[in-house]
Amino acid sequence: MADPAGNDPNLLLRHALAGDESALAALFDGHRERLRRMIRLRLDRRLSGRVDASDVLQEAYLDVRKRIAEYARDPAAMPFPLWLRLIAGQRLTDVHRYHLGAQIRDAGQEVALHRGPFPQASSISLAAQLLGQMTSASKAAIRAEHKLIVQEALNGMDPIDREVLALRHFEHLSNDETAQVLGLSKSAASNRYIRALKRLKEVLSSIPGLREQL
Repeated sequence: MADPAGNDPNLLLRHALAGDESALAALFDGHRERLRRMIRLRLDRRLSGRVDASDVLQEAYLDVRKRIAEYARDPAAMPFPLWLRLIAGQRLTDVHRYHLGAQIRDAGQEVALHRGPFPQASSISLAAQLLGQMTSASKAAIRAEHKLIVQEALNGMDPIDREVLALRHFEHLSNDETAQVLGLSKSAASNRYIRALKRLKEVLSSIPGLREQL
């Protein structure tokens, strides 16, 4: 991802790993919107109005500053953008636990990945994202009915397929990034995405204005 100020991300990363905080800040800013999209997608709906994505991002940046030396010890282990996403996701998990406590586990809002717990993109959140792109369902009753249809389709998917869909379609991660995040082979990640997208399109074909957005 290009730095908005036009700086070379690879050069910035080298400086950041050498301890240059201004380079680290510039790198983080270059990924800010991508991280914000991830946080908004995975922020528990019960915290709407109580927790702002910008606040989570600010705390995540402080975590990045504290842990950049940890990343510098073995930068080949994970691409820097995915490391930033991991740190932001861990901060979001902490926010959930602070505000919701045991409720977060009861609601199944964490998905167990190979690198530890990470906030799950729930079917409710994904359905809201999809319906937010619609222009035809203006009446509340119709919108609510469509939301239930979408949620049922998403709930009927394998959890990992649903997560692949969230990563590829909503977070805009590449197939390679998705595979690494989930600990899958590239072919498995691709096949799961194709399967999930096909299943969702089949269910959503009856909803005017929505299938065209996939």
